[in-house]
Amino acid sequence: MMSEQNDDPQAARDDDGLSSALDPAAAPRDFRTLRALIVARRSQLPKRLVQVADFAVQHPQEIAFGRVAELAKRADVQPSTMIRFAQALGYSGFSELQLVFQSHARNRWPDYNVRLEALHDGNQCGDVLSLLDGLVEASCASVRDFRQSIDVEALEQAVERLAAARTIYIVGVRRAFPVAVYLAYALQKLGVRSDLVDQLGGLGGRQTDLIGPEDALLALSFTPYAAETLTSARAAFQRGVPVIGITDSPFSPLVQSAHVWLEVAESDYAGFRSLAATFALATTLAVALVSKRTETSSARA
Repeated sequence: MMSEQNDDPQAARDDDGLSSALDPAAAPRDFRTLRALIVARRSQLPKRLVQVADFAVQHPQEIAFGRVAELAKRADVQPSTMIRFAQALGYSGFSELQLVFQSHARNRWPDYNVRLEALHDGNQCGDVLSLLDGLVEASCASVRDFRQSIDVEALEQAVERLAAARTIYIVGVRRAFPVAVYLAYALQKLGVRSDLVDQLGGLGGRQTDLIGPEDALLALSFTPYAAETLTSARAAFQRGVPVIGITDSPFSPLVQSAHVWLEVAESDYAGFRSLAATFALATTLAVALVSKRTETSSARA
């Protein structure tokens, strides 16, 4: 990590029009607030700072522990631009911004062995009923919080795009795979043409190539984001296929390849995340798009 003395004093110039307007003492100290600030201010940033913002969104882990020169090269900007980006958000220099990313990176989801050890250390695994209660409460919290935070306009747009599609393709692997499979099952039971991009035989790319602009791709990916899903979404997006994303953060790289995206931030118990809210959203999309098609057919009749 670069020290503060490496932050170029000349980078403090205000050619971005934002640095002087922010109070350094008010710069976000937690990742959630920083994320919201970047999302809110992105449209106001000049082109080069937008490049850095997008790179930070897609590579938060690298931002956390990379050196300024290396990160600048990856983002295709000058090192001073990285510093200007930090200052545009109210930080004195890039190293101060990195501290927030580092704190977030260290608190990312541990592997399953670490989670089980945490359960044992907290004596949460000895009583199976307590374990059940904790996981049920996490599921309830997920659904409750999701209902309060849902972007209704984005939800309606997602339903409209899916209802207008000839065939709905669904892609989601790893943790998102159960939801993707359920969606494919539910849509087929509801009489909706759908196809699961299951990556079987390494043919995920070929499956994606068959999707046309009159279809739609419903992509699901949660941190740590699966390369297979991101590749499929990006390829479809670039060909003009409507892409609906379901992900867990505005920082998700899936957002960059989605015409409409919906955020689902699941609660967890001892590091084990619920999927309750995601399944609720999946069911809502499936039923709502069928209702939308029925309304459209009735209006045309």
